Amino acid sequence: MSWGADEFVSSLVSLSQSSRSAYSRDLVQLTEWMGERSISGPEQVTRGDVRAWIASMSEQPLAPATIRRRASVARRYFGWTTASGLTTFDPTRGVVTPSGAHRLPRILSQDHLHQLLDEPPHHPDQWTVRDDAVLEILYGSGLRVSEVCGLELAAVDLHRNVARVVGKGDKTRMVPLSESSVSAIRAWLPVRAELHAVEHAELMFLNRRCAPLTPRDVRRILDRRSPVPTHPHALRHTFATHLLDGGADLRAVQELLGHADVATTQVYTHVSRERLRQVHESTHPRA
Repeated sequence: MSWGADEFVSSLVSLSQSSRSAYSRDLVQLTEWMGERSISGPEQVTRGDVRAWIASMSEQPLAPATIRRRASVARRYFGWTTASGLTTFDPTRGVVTPSGAHRLPRILSQDHLHQLLDEPPHHPDQWTVRDDAVLEILYGSGLRVSEVCGLELAAVDLHRNVARVVGKGDKTRMVPLSESSVSAIRAWLPVRAELHAVEHAELMFLNRRCAPLTPRDVRRILDRRSPVPTHPHALRHTFATHLLDGGADLRAVQELLGHADVATTQVYTHVSRERLRQVHESTHPRA
């Protein structure tokens, strides 16, 4: 009996290649677990098997978000098998996954941002201007790391201060560029031209090997520039929270971030309320 994994992944046409790869990895984990229990295809999977699979993951040192993600992939997969006629019953229906403690996104302080964006590194070199541009765009436009790495030269309009970004699901959106971002890009472009990287001539950012910049490269930039361990996504979180703190409309922030669902953006309203609560408690004499 076949699991139809390749056909399932191929059906995910609305997702990016990286998302389809992640779905494939999660599905492999599910099918291997089932295979170890002599379950050779989706038609043999019962609701009890799915519950046992989720329980087994709960016993491992996995984050609740990882378990929820894998369970979500399983739901989508079995929904596909039912619609495709591979199965007559969806064993994930009615199965509950652990909710886990919800953590608010980490927001960088003004001092931390100042150290990242304004203080020169201890040992500047030709790549410092590239690092400046990457960090300015991450915070100034709230881009995902993958969006910065995939940014093309032709997609950046320095006269209108905008960039065309390809986000999740290959959806394109226009984002504004801050004056600091534009200045940093203008400083990087002459250095970029001297690299003579013919193979990747379309990309804005390259690494030290003149290959496309990767998320790992961006982490290295932050490791060099940040006083404490910092994930690149924290700059995106900070961008969104600062916009809402400044009175920006939630729908506008949703558009800027490229969120398909406004519910995803709403987490930042909780962050803003939490920041207000902390300010109140730390400054009001009767708090």
